Amino acid sequence: MKILAIALNTFRENVRDKVLYVLVVFAILLIAGSVVLGELSIGQEMKILVDLGLAAISLAGGLMAVFLGIGLVYKEMDRRTIYNIVSKPVRRHQFLLGKFLGLLLTLSVNVCVMTAGIYVALLYLSGSWHGAFLNLLPAVLLVFAELVLLTSIALFFSTFSTPVLSAVFTLSLWFAGHFNNDLKQLAALADSTSLDLLCTLLYYLLPNFSNFKYLGGDNVIRMAGYFRSPDAATFLAALSYGAVYSLAIVLGATAIFKQRDFR
Repeated sequence: MKILAIALNTFRENVRDKVLYVLVVFAILLIAGSVVLGELSIGQEMKILVDLGLAAISLAGGLMAVFLGIGLVYKEMDRRTIYNIVSKPVRRHQFLLGKFLGLLLTLSVNVCVMTAGIYVALLYLSGSWHGAFLNLLPAVLLVFAELVLLTSIALFFSTFSTPVLSAVFTLSLWFAGHFNNDLKQLAALADSTSLDLLCTLLYYLLPNFSNFKYLGGDNVIRMAGYFRSPDAATFLAALSYGAVYSLAIVLGATAIFKQRDFR
């Protein structure tokens, strides 16, 4: 109950954040713009809509995860409400988990709103509902899995760093995590044993966000643009990877947060 109460309070705080509305409006405008562009491209209307729509969800959701996530703990410290919280019968892991789940609830609501916007635009372009439209949902779930992992990373840095540094670290890992496969290729081509070891180590340690973008060598958004679903095994593997990695990061954040001295 304590975790739920903290999560709901965090959700209410995030809903009141003006940055949230700016990003949602940006995503909706991008989706609306894709309808206009689609109408200018004969035969490619729905593909362009899906491509730009999913890109908008990923970008807007990612920025929400970063810029709301880095302030999850710092805001409480800055307002000095953290001292009241830790003095009450609320365990630190409950506080941190509640904050994390509250932001995930915020992201899930916004992803649902933006996904609904894509479906409304699809109905406008096609004039009727098609069962193939449901094939967009796996791509949306993979985007959300990426946002969950990104949120856990932002939360991790927020437990011991300032918002500016947390943003830099999180955005750097988000960017680098899309090029993990290049590290694997570099390790295979490396003549140096130490370089090979370093690249291999970084490949497995750094969050691999490309796991949510490419399944079986195919681009997830491209498949969604043609209303094709990914292979079930690789899809579940990507979701499992995101869940396990996110859990590990949250546990690490909890361990660090427990060591903080707020006296």
